[in-house]
Amino acid sequence: MNSPTPNKGAYMEKIWLKSYPKGMPAEIDVGAYASVVEVFEKSVAKYRDKPAYANFGTTISYDELDRLTRDLAAYLQQGLGLKQGDRVAIMMPNLLQNAISIFAVLRAGLIVVNTNPLYTARELRHQLKDSGATAIIILENFANVLQQIVGDTDIKHVIVTRMGDCLKFPKSALLNLVVKHVKKMVPPFSLPSAIDFKSALKSGAGLSLTRTVLNHDDIAFLQYTGGTTGVAKGAILTHGNIVANLQQASAWISSVVEEGKEIIITALPLYHIFSLTANCLIFMKLGALNYLITNPRDMKNFVKELKSVPFTAITGVNTLFNGLLHTEGFTDVDFSHLKLTLGGGMAVQKPVADKWQEVTGCTLVEAYGLTETSPAACINPMDLKAYNGMIGLPISSTEASIQDDNHKELPLGEAGELCIRGPQVTKGYWNHPDETAKAFTKDGWFMTGDIAVMNEQGFVKIVDRKKDMINVSGFNVYPNEIEEVLAEHPGILEVGAIGVPDEHSSEVVKVVVVRKDPNLTEEDVRKYARQNLTNYKVPQYIEFREELPKTNVGKILRRALKD
Repeated sequence: MNSPTPNKGAYMEKIWLKSYPKGMPAEIDVGAYASVVEVFEKSVAKYRDKPAYANFGTTISYDELDRLTRDLAAYLQQGLGLKQGDRVAIMMPNLLQNAISIFAVLRAGLIVVNTNPLYTARELRHQLKDSGATAIIILENFANVLQQIVGDTDIKHVIVTRMGDCLKFPKSALLNLVVKHVKKMVPPFSLPSAIDFKSALKSGAGLSLTRTVLNHDDIAFLQYTGGTTGVAKGAILTHGNIVANLQQASAWISSVVEEGKEIIITALPLYHIFSLTANCLIFMKLGALNYLITNPRDMKNFVKELKSVPFTAITGVNTLFNGLLHTEGFTDVDFSHLKLTLGGGMAVQKPVADKWQEVTGCTLVEAYGLTETSPAACINPMDLKAYNGMIGLPISSTEASIQDDNHKELPLGEAGELCIRGPQVTKGYWNHPDETAKAFTKDGWFMTGDIAVMNEQGFVKIVDRKKDMINVSGFNVYPNEIEEVLAEHPGILEVGAIGVPDEHSSEVVKVVVVRKDPNLTEEDVRKYARQNLTNYKVPQYIEFREELPKTNVGKILRRALKD
């Protein structure tokens, strides 16, 4: 069924009246801002004296953010001669330089190509060649990877930054020294024409910035999909797409946040669409402080940082929340200010959500989106009292439809592919018209590739990824269900489920388990599965590992488990 918005017939209006959050606009004003840059300009003017971003003990205000991004934007324009529409890759973890670079590129009228710093040379070459990026801003830790392939790309300008470049002295010098010479985190590289990030800022301070006229049709980001199911493609996200999603999501959370008063923990990388929009952009629009966590995998230090910050909001994926809950000292964190926990990027599991609420006193609210939807498409109401197993309702100005393989809409309660329409949906994939055509129905619905059901209140539940479904003797088995059931076992820390070929039943279920209890056996897992799952869903193969392969944001890589 279509999403619960008014004027879609009596039946859908009834659903909308019944379930839509009280006071929530069914439609948002997409035309309120001409571009992401206009959102930025209004925020820095309104919140000039407020803290904007913090990292490694250094905080910059919105006024400083305005100045630093202006200087870098001027250098990109006047110093490097980049023209409107040129692509600039940004390759670094969560650092102050990352946020500065994103807004500077946009202010210069250029297109941001967010790039995973963990990319191999092959992956980096593909993204730079596909995007046609002519400049890159990169952390020196990864410059050796760039060196290997830069000659095969269109890159003409390289700006190299060091970890501590935006910190105050002497911490900046000390961190740079430790990273390079003590921890040996910077492999040798040679990029003779590269310019230093601080030098670029200094040069830009003496140059003028020409304000570029941008509108909704101009591209803001080429946001590459993770490539977990094939070669990474660049989703075209326009200023209109992003502005729409900022309007949608900020309206949705408006009942629990206060402008200029929030502190959000930003642990997911800014180069990922979830963190980029939900943290970097939405909370910038709200005048909040983004507290950047550079290495969230270091859970001990992550928890130590949480103890020092009176944070009010945090976003993450299921594995991040689960990791925090199992880190010593997390229960001692002060959660008295926490009022918003948003989970997405992968399925939130009930045991994790329940434990999170028990420990923090804050409901883990699940949301849903994709790179191609900027990303928010469905979010649960903010007044949710407990985890409900749903990804929520289609947000304002968004339609959702559950369709069969022939693109026919299915009745409520039946499982099919979740399809989305709305102003936040990508126009397509950069340089891939064939892939773009495959992604949309003739009626303009974006096909998410996720199997879902919608109930009578309009709430959507994800069953699983269409491509991950396991076929056991003609029965559809969804890995998410297997994983959620087994995650309830007290001896299991993490679990991934996949299908493996079988000569008798097409496929059978295999699970890869990370133990919480070192004494856990295969028979323990199988016995628990038999008690809680239909026979054909019980795993035939059980493997124990020290850790599961994951994406850069902590999503379990089922393809890697199969490989």
